[in-house]
Amino acid sequence: MSERRSVYIPVKDHELHVSEWGDPSNPFVMMWHGLARNGRDFDEIAQVLSKDYFVVCPDTIGRGLSSWSRSDGDDYCMRIYGENAVGILDHYGTGSLRWVGTSMGALIGVRLAAEALKGRITHLVINDIGPEIPQDARQRIADYVGSPPDFDTMIEMEEWLRGSYAPFGNNPDSFWRRMVDNSVRRTDDGRMTVHYDAAIASQFTRHKADFDVWTHYDAIEARTLLIRGGNSDVLPRAVADDMMQRGPRPTCVEFADIGHAPTFVSADQQQLLQAFLKS
Repeated sequence: MSERRSVYIPVKDHELHVSEWGDPSNPFVMMWHGLARNGRDFDEIAQVLSKDYFVVCPDTIGRGLSSWSRSDGDDYCMRIYGENAVGILDHYGTGSLRWVGTSMGALIGVRLAAEALKGRITHLVINDIGPEIPQDARQRIADYVGSPPDFDTMIEMEEWLRGSYAPFGNNPDSFWRRMVDNSVRRTDDGRMTVHYDAAIASQFTRHKADFDVWTHYDAIEARTLLIRGGNSDVLPRAVADDMMQRGPRPTCVEFADIGHAPTFVSADQQQLLQAFLKS
C-alpha cells in the first residue's frame, strides 16, 4: 500500500487538487466525493485499493484545495464537473477506468458513463444516490451547505462535523480526526469554518436539472454496483428498487444503521468494493 501524494492539475479556468495513491501503471480508479466534501474522504479505502490500482481522488472545484468559482457560482454544475473529470483523465493519459462516486460524485459518474466516457468507464459504483432525489432531502442538504457555521475553536468545529455527518455511521475516531483536519479553514477574522465555498449550494436553484438523470442512467452500459445506507433519505428504497429493474440493472447492497452515506472505512464495505472492482 502506498502513501498519498498531492498533485495540482490545471483544467481550463480551474486548478484541481487531487490525491494520488499507488502505481500509475496499475488500472485507474477515480473516486469522487459528495456535494460538500472533498477527496480526502476516501483516504482509508484509497490506501487499501492502492496495492492493486492507481487511485485518484479529486477535490471538486469550490471544495478542499481546488480553486473556487470566478463566475459567482455559475460553474458549480454537473457540466463543468464532468469537463474537469475528463481534463484530469487527459492529464494522466487514461483510457479505461473504474469510477467510484459518493452522492454527487456518483451522479457525475452516471452522466459521464452515459455520454463523454461511455465505453471507457468499465465499472461504476453509485454510493447512496439515485437519478431522482426527494425534495425534502434536497432542501435539507441545500440549507446546511448554503449556511455554513463558524466557530472559535477546532473542538467546537469537530463537534459540529460529527453531528452533521452522524449519518455516515459508526466510524473510528481516526476517521473523524482526519475529517476535521481536512474539512476546516480559517476565516479572515481567524475563526473556523468549513473548507468549501458556500456558493456550491446554488446548484440546487440554478441547475435543478443536474439532479434528474434517469435518461443518463438508462443509457449506462458499465458494470454497476448500487450501495445504499439503510436509513438514507437521499436514496429511498423505492428509488433503489426502480434502479435495479432498469438501465444497468445493478446489484444493490444495503448497510444497516447508516444514513447518507457509507464511507468505505469498515472492513465489510471495503471488501465489497474490492470484490466488485475485480469482477
